[in-house]
Amino acid sequence: MISGLSRRKRKVFWWSVLSTLLILLAAAAIWHEAEQEMYLPGQEIEGLTSRLARDLPADAPQVHFENVTETTGIYFRHFYGERGSRITEDMGSGVAWIDYNNNGFQDLFIVNNSGPMDMSPDEFRNSPAHTKLYRNNGDGTFTDVTEEAGLKIRMHGMATAWADYNNSGYIDCLITGYGQNRLFKNNGDGTFTEVTEEAGLGDQYGFWAGAAWGDFNGNGFVDLYITGYIEYFEIPDVAEIRDLQEPPSINPSVFDPIRNLLYMNNGDGTFTEIAELAGVANTQGKGLEAAWVDLTGNNLPDLYVANDVTDNMLFRNLGNGEFFNISYQAKVADYRGSMGVAIGDWDGDEDLDLFITHWIAQENAFYNNLWSEDGQGMLFFRDEADRFGLGQSSLDYVGWATSFFDFDNDGRPDLFVVNGHTNQMIGNPKQLVPMKDQLYWNRNNEEGFYEVSLIAGDYFLEEHVGRGGAYADFNNNGKLDLFIVNHSGPGILLENRTETGNNWLQVQLTGTQSNLSAIGAKLRLVTKDGVQIKQVGLQPSYLSQNMLVQHFGLKKADIVDQLHILWPSGVEQLFTNLEANRRILITEGNHEIITWNPLQ
Repeated sequence: MISGLSRRKRKVFWWSVLSTLLILLAAAAIWHEAEQEMYLPGQEIEGLTSRLARDLPADAPQVHFENVTETTGIYFRHFYGERGSRITEDMGSGVAWIDYNNNGFQDLFIVNNSGPMDMSPDEFRNSPAHTKLYRNNGDGTFTDVTEEAGLKIRMHGMATAWADYNNSGYIDCLITGYGQNRLFKNNGDGTFTEVTEEAGLGDQYGFWAGAAWGDFNGNGFVDLYITGYIEYFEIPDVAEIRDLQEPPSINPSVFDPIRNLLYMNNGDGTFTEIAELAGVANTQGKGLEAAWVDLTGNNLPDLYVANDVTDNMLFRNLGNGEFFNISYQAKVADYRGSMGVAIGDWDGDEDLDLFITHWIAQENAFYNNLWSEDGQGMLFFRDEADRFGLGQSSLDYVGWATSFFDFDNDGRPDLFVVNGHTNQMIGNPKQLVPMKDQLYWNRNNEEGFYEVSLIAGDYFLEEHVGRGGAYADFNNNGKLDLFIVNHSGPGILLENRTETGNNWLQVQLTGTQSNLSAIGAKLRLVTKDGVQIKQVGLQPSYLSQNMLVQHFGLKKADIVDQLHILWPSGVEQLFTNLEANRRILITEGNHEIITWNPLQ
């Protein structure tokens, strides 16, 4: 009888049998070996989970984030209708902070999933769950301009990534999702025009996730990398497995991976897909996020790919249009459920480190870059999550969006993690299990990070099914704020009201020889307290995009001694004696600094 089933149905059948056997074996082990200590999510075991716990030190900042969503005029709810236990319904969506109208204030674009896969065409067309564009009014409030901008899009949306792909002076919008990816050109008058087909992006259908812009060949135009997740097929509603916490229909291990896409920018408004030719198709990986970042020091962006239940990949840019897989040499090919990616120099040693969010009981990974300690020019990392406070504290969570960001302006990158389960609630499979989000304070190089979620504000005490998230200084007061997308729930704007008295500097770059968005530009800032390095556009979070303006916390320094910029074109510029607490605008090759103090 089994032999008469299709390959996919056989796969579902055997996965169901295996799931049942595993459940029975696990129950037997617990029943017969109750005296043996083993870790279960949410359980505290002396010597296993408690030995790495740490109390907040007395010098922890009085961090506070306030939920100001409604008072700022943002009304967003993710998903419409009842989820149907399909993985295509559960993985998104993302958010981006961008200045689409070039007025100096960060606007907000939010992706949505319009509803379950079995919606009728009429239900889909009329779904209230669509993308939203909020224009920043510059007074702490936002106006919904989605319809007039031409960005009212209904789709099973995943990620959004923005860049000025045609160097027109206005930033453009890409959206990924299940089905077809979509590209919208910014017309410069507050409206957008879809150019998916004419740009050459319309011929790929699949389940697409993370997206990242980067100029991999240094020709002054940004290229586009999109991760392919799984080869999705509909799994029949089998009564025996419907009420499982993780039925096969939402388990990525049941599905085969699909390839990733690399679109080379031709410089004329069109793209050519070259992932296989370049060696970055990632055919065996179930890609969820990707980042362009120069880790090897040749001023060409390398490519890091976070894969779900498959090895992560790090591709070195060889500078000739091809890439070489150095994942295993660099010790970052970690087979876990990888979702979000944060990249930054957490310890001020002038090399970039990686933080990866994972599934429950796997611990998030914290890859400390040991390039500077090697002495032989070998790029390799060591997962030191437990050593620096980021491992044990994540055991009970499924992590998604994440980024390094300096919320207290002390010059040390802190960290946020958005959490939410992929498992269904027992007894109510129409809902996913909610979780609390996490906020970490970076104390010093010896101790690392302390979780400050419990003192960060009421929102961090609530439980949601978090997915996307990104930071920006939305009210231009020198403090980094957060927006979080919750599956089947509200989007939340958290205003940073932490009071420290520390100073800051923001740097906005415009390329000329390099791509106009300055994506890939490297900044090195020096004050009396040390050195900070950043690269424009390197932090992908999860399906999301942080503001492209670079924010530096300065602690008590009121003068920046040096700011060195290395542009993707190779042009270098050095600025000295810069005053704190302002935003400066720098154009490639122009040594004149335009200073804008948003507080005046």
